[in-house]
Amino acid sequence: MSTQTPGGADSADSFEWTDLDRRAVDTARLLAADAVQKVGNGHPGTAMSLAPAAYTIFQKLMRHDPADPEWTGRDRFVLSPGHTSLTLYTQLFLAGYELELDDLKAFRTQGSKTPGHPEYGHTAGVETTTGPLGQGVANAVGMAMAARYERGLFDPEAPQGESPFDHTVWAIVSDGDLEEGVSAEASSLAGHQKLGNLVFLYDDNHISIEGDTATAFSEDVLKRYEAYGWHTQRIEPTGDGDIDVPTLYAALKAARDETERPSIIAMRTIIAWPAPNAQNTEASHGSALGADEIAATKRVLGFDPERSFEVADEVLAHSRRALDRGAEAHAAWDKRIAEWRADQPERAALFDRVVAGQLPEGWEDALPGFEEGKSVATRAASGKVLQSLGAVLPELWGGSADLAGSNNTTIDKTSSFLPKGNPLPEADPYGRTVHFGIREFSMAAEMNGIALHGNTRIYGGTFLVFSDYMRNAVRMAALMQLPVTYVWTHDSIGLGEDGPTHQPVEHLASLRAIPGLNVVRPADANETAIAWAEILRRHSTKPAPHGLALTRQGVPTYASNPDAAKGGYVLQDASTETPDVVLIATGSEVQLAVAAREQLEAEGIGARVVSMPSVEWFEEQPREYRDSVLPPSVRARVAIEAGIGLTWYRFTGDAGRIVSLEHFGASADAQTLFAEYGFTAENVAAAARESLAAARG
Repeated sequence: MSTQTPGGADSADSFEWTDLDRRAVDTARLLAADAVQKVGNGHPGTAMSLAPAAYTIFQKLMRHDPADPEWTGRDRFVLSPGHTSLTLYTQLFLAGYELELDDLKAFRTQGSKTPGHPEYGHTAGVETTTGPLGQGVANAVGMAMAARYERGLFDPEAPQGESPFDHTVWAIVSDGDLEEGVSAEASSLAGHQKLGNLVFLYDDNHISIEGDTATAFSEDVLKRYEAYGWHTQRIEPTGDGDIDVPTLYAALKAARDETERPSIIAMRTIIAWPAPNAQNTEASHGSALGADEIAATKRVLGFDPERSFEVADEVLAHSRRALDRGAEAHAAWDKRIAEWRADQPERAALFDRVVAGQLPEGWEDALPGFEEGKSVATRAASGKVLQSLGAVLPELWGGSADLAGSNNTTIDKTSSFLPKGNPLPEADPYGRTVHFGIREFSMAAEMNGIALHGNTRIYGGTFLVFSDYMRNAVRMAALMQLPVTYVWTHDSIGLGEDGPTHQPVEHLASLRAIPGLNVVRPADANETAIAWAEILRRHSTKPAPHGLALTRQGVPTYASNPDAAKGGYVLQDASTETPDVVLIATGSEVQLAVAAREQLEAEGIGARVVSMPSVEWFEEQPREYRDSVLPPSVRARVAIEAGIGLTWYRFTGDAGRIVSLEHFGASADAQTLFAEYGFTAENVAAAARESLAAARG
């Protein structure tokens, strides 16, 4: 057996599977059964049957260091069926991560390190939060994409397998993952991108919650993946139903060594093996086995049926040799990275800056400014910002779900992230511009994987209305606090003739309802540049997903005001010392507030215009600042936004008015629709007068 390139656990001359390895696997099976039994709920069956596979990856193949779970040079492991979290937790425990036996005993309980589904940032060794099925597949694809782009940033000339930035992304996937459409989107892209650093192990156990997968799933998965352009293998169980470990090891090694295309291995398993009565049943998928069945299983495996959470000292000592192997692999990598640093000092400096999450000195000088008074679509302004920043931030990359020309997301027209062999002239394995294809959901989940991998900054675009397709992955980004940026253009009925299917109405309010997602809807080109700059600053200091909502149509450009980075600020103040009325608006409707202010001021009504590009940023500000922008004493307020008004009641209060859109749009030009639906300066001014009357009682 050859040594792993670029280094890892399999450095011996031949595969070795000892009695202690077998005992460690059986220990993992029973720990899973005991943990579910103790708490009374969970998913024991898959964790039991997958124990040999997960152990083989963690102990025999994967390059990792349990003492340093965030080591840059590590392989990545994704457990896409997150419900079988004990598959991962038992291996983290055995390998010597920060989990101990008491953590397994606390499975699924408040405050434990072992929640029902693995959670990124909560448990050492967990690379991503895989809750909803299918997204782990796309996360892994994103990680593999990021690994290639990272290599291009720091060591593009190195031969395959000889760079310290070469590593493998391992993922266990399930029937449920492969039934979800997002996995098809992501797998299609992975094959197109020829991601040879990606290995899927498909747990083909024929069981889902409703019983045999014959209820809903009969396709030939490997033929599908072969059509995607993947390397495929199939392995069958041993005669008694267990995983054939030597055959599995050989298949995994062959998959890892296939570097020209991604690999998938279909592995037939028997769920809950070797439980005498529960194996191969849907009940074992999501229910405790019961004390009698666990005792019977322990007898089958030669364990004491009266003991729970039994871990022999010699078994733990054996499995925790992973710490020694990890230290050796880490030391070898350190030597290799030191040689690289000596040979590539400029790239080493870039690496250190990127790893630290720092921006280069003087980067803000690259930001474009926009002339006051000109009409510029904010999507166009965003495109100019990206192209300007591209020259000074090589770690910034991204693209669109086949809408780059509309989203203005092409950071470099001469450089597309595409594999060797692609016929397009701009194809470059390390290219800047990503073509995600018409795959919005997987784009968002892949972006999560890219962010989780680290060492780059990713963005992705589509129309705002299609954020519906992305929503669950956006939610997962918010849950994990990932610094990803969505470029959502065509942000209102202002897109016009495409009609109501493409006109977002409820989307801004709906997205603002996701905890941890920052929605930014700039009023003009200068606010757009300020928004991009603030998002980049927050990448390390306040990591969170950001969604830019940008116009298709041109909007007036105002003087640049750095307070836009505070989320809400006074764009134009009232002529009176204290405003009589405050007009709050976002995006393309800010111009309506400005025009209405002129009308009101002509009538002797002091009107303040507040531009509020980001409600979330504004609500982070100190109370003193927020009150200075929206004085509590001023009860007459009008909020204007071309979407449903749900966001704005908290700001308008009992006397306020909201100029909003509480129904779908129509197919007509933007000017006609805005006028017909009341988005005019005259209507805003009328709403202000109503609010004033209400405030005065």
